[in-house]
Amino acid sequence: MQTTLAKEFSLIGTGLHSGRPVRLKAMPAPAGHGVVFVRSDIMDRDNVVVARFDAVNDTQLCTRIANEAGVEVSTVEHLMAALAGCGVHNVRIEVDGPEVPIMDGSSVRFVHEILTAGVIGLEAPVRVLQILQPVKVVDGLAVAELLPSDSFEIDFRIEFDDPAIGTQMRRLDMENGSFARELSDCRTFCRQADVDYMRRIGLARGGNLENAVVVDAGRVLNPEGFRRADECVRHKMLDALGDLALAGAPVLGRYRGIRAGHRMTNLLLRKLFDTPEAFEFIEADAELAARLPGAGLSISDLDMAV
Repeated sequence: MQTTLAKEFSLIGTGLHSGRPVRLKAMPAPAGHGVVFVRSDIMDRDNVVVARFDAVNDTQLCTRIANEAGVEVSTVEHLMAALAGCGVHNVRIEVDGPEVPIMDGSSVRFVHEILTAGVIGLEAPVRVLQILQPVKVVDGLAVAELLPSDSFEIDFRIEFDDPAIGTQMRRLDMENGSFARELSDCRTFCRQADVDYMRRIGLARGGNLENAVVVDAGRVLNPEGFRRADECVRHKMLDALGDLALAGAPVLGRYRGIRAGHRMTNLLLRKLFDTPEAFEFIEADAELAARLPGAGLSISDLDMAV
């Protein structure tokens, strides 16, 4: 069955790039509604932005979506990952600014709020995006591809010059509570040089050591260090899940990323949907539905995150 929230939840945070306070409210929605953002601070034109891959208009440092009226919502990927990882298919999200709040730089606060509110079933089947043929995009050393698989897997490799990050690899089956346990608490990261550059061009005004991991010449500047030894590659997997959620349906296939990011994942979805023979939508039977992200998940799964 499709799902939605059992009740609404609200939270307040800071926009990573704008540095402005943001109020967010997530509300239940009916079957077939999908994930929809509403800019509650805009009243003079269409303020509804559907969370879809073809609404993405910028992928520099985050994922930004927009409607035809030019209304935008940026930094949607961590919330989208939380919704996908918790198996929430339909929700209306109101924000009173141009960004989803960054919280601690991970998805864990969103997951906590979703599971506290509760997830309920709706009287409609879940459509699943099944990958039938490999689809791949390459840009220099960066690669992103989707491959046929009997489950939804994310396989990621990162390579950074800074020895604090270096080369990290991880592969994870996303069924059930894997996202909450293994990825949801992993924070966005960057080098100090990246922070300096972003601030020169007017971005990352709300960034600090409480919502991002910052490294510099082999040192982790955050006093607490990494939450996990491979937190960086896990965060990239979190981002990939959030960006893939813009397909509008759970994926049945294997995502493989090498040095990939928001842009590559969005290009991959665009290529996939331009290749009709590479996919099909199927209705999930009970056996498949039980293996989708979020099935059987409870708030106790968050206690297993370290």
